[in-house]
Order: sequence, then C-alpha cells, then structure tokens
Amino acid sequence: MEIQGKRVLVVGSGKSGIGAASLLNAVGAVPVLFDGNEKLDPEEIRQRAGGGKELIIYLGSVPEEEKKEIALVVISPGVPVDAPFLEEYRERGIPIWGEIELAYTFAKGKIAAITGTNGKTTTTTLVGQIMEAYYSSVFVVGNIGNPYTEAALLTGDDSVTVAEISSFQLETIHSFRPEVSAILNITPDHLNRHHTMECYVETKQMIAHNQTKEDVCVLNYEDAYTREFGQNCSARVIYFSSARKLTEGIYLEGEEIFIAQDGEAKRLMNIHDMNLVGICNVENVMAAIAIADAMKVPMDLILKTVREFKAVEHRIEFVATKNGVDYYNDSKGTNPDAAIQGIRAMSKPTVLIGGGYDKQSEYDQWIEAFDGKVKAFVLIGQTRDKIAECARAHGIENIILADTFEEAFSICVEQAQPGDAVLLSPACASWGMFPNYEVRGKVFKELVEKIGV
Repeated sequence: MEIQGKRVLVVGSGKSGIGAASLLNAVGAVPVLFDGNEKLDPEEIRQRAGGGKELIIYLGSVPEEEKKEIALVVISPGVPVDAPFLEEYRERGIPIWGEIELAYTFAKGKIAAITGTNGKTTTTTLVGQIMEAYYSSVFVVGNIGNPYTEAALLTGDDSVTVAEISSFQLETIHSFRPEVSAILNITPDHLNRHHTMECYVETKQMIAHNQTKEDVCVLNYEDAYTREFGQNCSARVIYFSSARKLTEGIYLEGEEIFIAQDGEAKRLMNIHDMNLVGICNVENVMAAIAIADAMKVPMDLILKTVREFKAVEHRIEFVATKNGVDYYNDSKGTNPDAAIQGIRAMSKPTVLIGGGYDKQSEYDQWIEAFDGKVKAFVLIGQTRDKIAECARAHGIENIILADTFEEAFSICVEQAQPGDAVLLSPACASWGMFPNYEVRGKVFKELVEKIGV
C-alpha cells in the first residue's frame, strides 16, 4: 500500500502509537495520532513523539472532516479490533493494521517471530542473544517492550529481527511473513479480549498464516493445539518435545537434550548445564535451539549462548536469600498456566502470593499443580475471593487474604521459615494495583532487599 502523503490514523498514544507515528512521518505519510482519553496532555504526547509541531493530535474524538481524509488506520495492541469506533472505517474499506504489519512493510532482512501463551519473552530474549553472537545486525522487538516500528527503518538486507508477537498484535497482520515462526504453547488467556478459546487459538496460529514450505514453523509437540496445527501448517514444521523421543526435531530424554535430523539423533547438552530452572524453561531452550538452527546459526555457538544465558527479569527470577528463605519473582506469571510453571520450578516448601486483575481465568489446574508444596497461600486483588474459594475446594487450608501488596509481602515474611521459598507468581494481570507486571515485580524485589535493613 502506497501511503506517502496520505493521512494515517494512529490509535493510541503509548509506546506503540508513538513508534507508529514516528515511522509514518519518516516515510512521508501524515500521521494523525488519536487517543480516546481526552484528559491526556497533547504537549506531553508531542514531546514523547520527538517534539514535532506538525504531528496532528486528537483526544477524545476525531472530527468528522478528518475521518473522511483517513486512508489507513494503525491501532495499538491495547485497542480491540472489535472496538465500535473502528466499524465506520471498515464500512468505508479503510485497511486496519497494527504495529507489526506497519513495521514489516518497511523493514528489511530476515525475521524470526515467536508467540505462545507463556515463555515468549524468555525465548525471544535467548534467541536474540544467540543471533547477536553470530550476526552483526540484530534487532529484538515487539511485545518484549521495543516497538518494531522504531527499528524497521534501521534494518538492512543483512539484518536479523527477532520479534515477540502477542495475540493482540497478530489480530492485525495481513502480509507479515517471518522466515521462522514459533508457537510455544496455547493455553487459556485473554478470553476477555478474544471471547472464545477457538478465536484465541486461531489468532495465535496467524503467525504462520503467510508462510510457505520455504519457511519454518517451530511447534510444541506436547501442546494439543500446536501439535494439531502442525498437521496443516503451510510452513515446514519442526517440533520440540519435553516428554517423548522424536524421529525429527528436538527432544528431552532424561536430563539430556537431543536433536534428531535425517534419521540420526545427536546429544546437545545436559539441562543442568544451563542457568534456567523448570521444565517450562527447558521447553523454551529447545524452541530457541530449533529457531536458531533454522536461522543458520552454528550449533556450537547456539549451545554456548544457552549455557551462559541468565533468567529473564520477572520470570521465575531468583532475587535473594534472606534469613534462610529464597525469594523468587515470577511477576510475569500473569495467567494460571504460566503460574503452574512457576510453582513446578520450586523445590522447597513455598509461601505463594497470588491474585490480581480478573481476566476471566479458571484456577483449578494451577491449584492442582501445587502438589503439596504451598504451605501458605496469600491472596490479593480483584480475584482473591474467587481464587480462595477455588483453593478451599481443592483442600488448601492456609489461605490468607491481604488488602495491599505490601501487606501480602509482610505476611509471607512472617509465614516463611529457613529452608522455605517465597514466590510471587500471581496467575493474574497486575492492573488495578500496578500499571504492569514489571512494576509489580520491581516492587517485590525492592521489598526483598529491605528485609533486615
């Protein structure tokens, strides 16, 4: 689509919106930045966008005469595709893109794109580090916190881009085609946005929608959704498995990771040679190896990077040992399945902080995964009563409700004894108490550091 000189409506004034507006301006389009929150300060938005006075900003609503001039709409990931105000643009045949589609249109080089309900950030970060060890021009972008639009015009023909892609971003792709894609797993999440599990699954699968047999799609054989998708995927499929030996792909056997290619299996590494803990991270590593191998990185360099890689902040992150108690920050465990991986990674009696914003999740499988490890369950936020009721139904007795995060932490310190672990793994989003999971994790770590001070 030719957009030079055309007016493009950018919806949302966060990092994604600012990045999109800046890219549009750089390629000669006329960005029109819109945010439904009329209380925002347009000058503050303008400063974040680089201070250009030519940027058109509307808050609260877009004038009717402006709407008629719009040739393209670019929405931020936080804007639902079924938002009512978008309907009039659809009726007029105006394309609706997201940040990923916009950036991809102008980016160069090869791209590896990673999605999944859980493990995206760890896998994307690891793949990014592997690529940086081999290629000279590497960009790590997307849902990981670096807008793809900010990097697109910096890429060249020899660049490699590693992108973490959320379901929200996949809703608005059209031509996006990565050389290597990966779906790590699919479990219930964001159903308040996608409404049905079927819609959520289909959205995740969009990452491979435009791929051909010249491309590669890495899939988890132990996830029913991704295993089934592999049977009809248009790309060449590479599976990884943490539970069985594969004739082709990457698999875990005992404590050893193997790669099977062309009828031969080769040992790659022992899982204790890496710094990550938990079977979820073993799966993330196997996916990263498969992705990097498909991107033509030498295997010895891949494995060296894996061995040196440290856990991503806020994902089963060891914080410190205080008074004989180990503290772990798993604030990125924002849904039950992610939190299951958090508790499975614990090897000690655990005092667990859970609860937060209600994304219409069910918590039975999470609580069933406690497996006798949770000696005290401290609950906070909008979901605390719902989770408490579920926990009681599963025989959990030591349940403590807290009104604030600080109160919950103090309770954990009181409940934990030397030899125990305290784990923040909420199974819920942070909204309502914190702006995002990063802030929640940062506050947790600050409280840990203050123990005994």
